[in-house]
Amino acid sequence: MKTRVLVLGAGFGGLELATTLSERLGDEIEVTVIDRGEGFAFGFSKLELMFGRAGRPEVTIPYEELSHPGVRFLREEVTAIDPEGRSATSASGVHEADYLVVALGADYDFASTPGLAEDGNEFYSFAGAARAAVAISAFEGGRVLIGVCGAPFKCPPAPSEAALLMHDELTGRGIREQSEIAIAMPLSKPVPPSPDTSEALLSAFEERGISFHGGVRIASLDLERSQAVLEEGEPIPYDLFLGVPKHRAPDVVIESGMAVDGYVPVDSRTLQTSFEGVYAVGDVATVGVPKAGVFAEGQARAVAEALLARIEGGDDAPGYAGTGSCYIEFGRGEVGRVDVDFLSGPTPTGTFRAPSEEIVAEKRAFGTSRRARWFGSA
Repeated sequence: MKTRVLVLGAGFGGLELATTLSERLGDEIEVTVIDRGEGFAFGFSKLELMFGRAGRPEVTIPYEELSHPGVRFLREEVTAIDPEGRSATSASGVHEADYLVVALGADYDFASTPGLAEDGNEFYSFAGAARAAVAISAFEGGRVLIGVCGAPFKCPPAPSEAALLMHDELTGRGIREQSEIAIAMPLSKPVPPSPDTSEALLSAFEERGISFHGGVRIASLDLERSQAVLEEGEPIPYDLFLGVPKHRAPDVVIESGMAVDGYVPVDSRTLQTSFEGVYAVGDVATVGVPKAGVFAEGQARAVAEALLARIEGGDDAPGYAGTGSCYIEFGRGEVGRVDVDFLSGPTPTGTFRAPSEEIVAEKRAFGTSRRARWFGSA
């Protein structure tokens, strides 16, 4: 009888897991991937939408292009998860498995920041980024505040990237001199594990006249005064608020009883949950690394190797290393990179690589290589 693997979510983690298992076992395994979306898009493409570089169809790869031996894709919403029974429910019924992998990502808790849904423009969902693009194009000058409403949040460099690209946008339209740009976030530095990366970003902010407010939490938006109210400290005024909502696991995950403090706890090396045969990868899990696609991809490979070892009876898999590289847009067409290691030492470390044409090409290749690997197209 074929081993059945049920993968909930088709982001970085779900796609890498399904692809790896198919490569090794082909039709000898039954992998079912369930996701409600119409297609996959890289997280960094939200910035492309936000600043009018591309439209949603251009950055979306339809899931109908997903075709691997032994892999079945269902475009359905997961309505219930039974971790004890290693099963999940969707429109087509109950799906049972020998191994269950939860890779549903993180959802956004707008209610936790009063005023955000009414007065803010979030840019962390694709729909939100498209709406933010309209607000940015209509902006005629004033105070722009890029505010992070809670931590942890996906792709920690993204708010900094948004600020630098906003500078380019306003400069190109000739309204930068009558505008202010500020960032407010709970992190004390833009990229805490890498002092060099943080210093490079702070220097870029200073050069462009962007103010950085680190170590602050936005409690609410005061709609009448157009101010971001902080848990501590003076409110920060704005004319245009571009926000990062507080994150948490999807409702269906919380209702399953798997979540603790908003996310699914796992063993950082094995990605196993407290339920036998059940794993969680990516933004939905508490792993001890940032919530970003490259880390979800690495976690998925580790789970795939663990499952292959159990199925094929080989040696134990080496486990998840906790390393990854993030590309950072510095504006003006420049891209840098930070290589981070979260699990090998007593504290996380990061190495900064300054912007260069080589890294611009690397980022482009990163996207095309994943598309080719997961969907068989360039």
